[in-house]
Amino acid sequence: MAKNSPMQHVCSFCKRLVTIRDQYDMPILDPQTGFAICKNCIGDIYHFIEDHDTHKAASNKKNFAASLGSILKKNKPHKIKEYLDQYIIEQDRAKKVLSVAIYNHYKRMKYGFDHKDDMTIDKSNVIMLGPSGCGKTALLQHLSTLLDIPFAVTDASSLTEAGFVGADVEVAVRNLYYAADKDIERTEHGIIYLDEFDKIARKSGENNSITADPGHEGVQQALLKMLEGSVVEFTARGQRKHPEAPTIKVDTKNILFIVGGAFVGIDQIIAKRLQKSDANIGFGAKVEGENDKPKFDELIHQVTPDDLMKYGIIPEIIGRLPIICTLETLDEDALLRILTEPVNAPVRQYEKLMEMDGVELTFEEDALRAVAKKAIERKTGARSLKGIIEDVMLDVMFDIPKTDEPRRVLITKECVTEGTRPEVETIEEKRSA
Repeated sequence: MAKNSPMQHVCSFCKRLVTIRDQYDMPILDPQTGFAICKNCIGDIYHFIEDHDTHKAASNKKNFAASLGSILKKNKPHKIKEYLDQYIIEQDRAKKVLSVAIYNHYKRMKYGFDHKDDMTIDKSNVIMLGPSGCGKTALLQHLSTLLDIPFAVTDASSLTEAGFVGADVEVAVRNLYYAADKDIERTEHGIIYLDEFDKIARKSGENNSITADPGHEGVQQALLKMLEGSVVEFTARGQRKHPEAPTIKVDTKNILFIVGGAFVGIDQIIAKRLQKSDANIGFGAKVEGENDKPKFDELIHQVTPDDLMKYGIIPEIIGRLPIICTLETLDEDALLRILTEPVNAPVRQYEKLMEMDGVELTFEEDALRAVAKKAIERKTGARSLKGIIEDVMLDVMFDIPKTDEPRRVLITKECVTEGTRPEVETIEEKRSA
């Protein structure tokens, strides 16, 4: 545009006459309607939106702070445990540890809102240790349902140090952001569960390695600030990181981090430590046989921060995970109870599904015990129970919808152990007989 031929437009908002001398004076203009907005009005609108968002965030924070009293009253530790008992079999110690940790976490937030003094109560993040399929994730999912707070699970083994191929640690917060329906205020008071945390233990254990370790110690170092509480900046899902990409900021100081894993082999580290402390020297020394060796459940409850350091978790991380929650292996009786007792037990789920087709489903006790034994053989705990039942029920669930007549299905032990077909009979035929 030539400087010696200025153009003039009237701003549709402030009604000022704007003379356009160069590109910096150019308003937003629609030549067909004559609508124009000058740069001053654009700036005013931007600041108005920014102020509105700030006031809205402050209002949400105030509302959340006001609701903390009722949240604490409804969710005292014994009430949380009573709720978890409806869904999770055994693991009483873990339920108590998590119930107290959750309750204290909300008390800490309330103290922060109510007292603006110099004293701060540190965050009590949790580390969970237990074999595969013992109920770690299930415990936390039911907790998040009870508390009505966002909950997101991130696989820690997929995380890598910044600069390497893989997911950055900020992905954990981004997952929580989407679990909270993109509500930053709810995100900042949610729970993040880092599963498979034992997979990022440094390979050299206590010994430092001079080689790059992008999936292990580097990830632990990257998690430090996040666990303690810091503002995490990340791009929207699917967007690549670059300087001009719009980012979302979330403060993690009130996010509860719970990390968990099977920590395979840590029982041997604990046993070695206990053996050294209890060792007798000389003719009176006790010689242990295979049957005298302590079991996993006896050892796991005696885990200490030093054991975790020997396993390969760096001391700084352990300092930010002060609460150690341990879970036992599930034996056959426990798995049998899991199949039938909880509100959402697998057997109950299949009974409801078959009921929708007018079918009564019955499991013999020997069949349920066979399912539990098969899960133990697979070494997958409660995780595989539903899959085993699904295999047994597949053909029946395929054929049942072919007709609408009411029937009864009986699952026997042979259906599980030998793969025989479940017994199906029409209810009318049995009555006439």
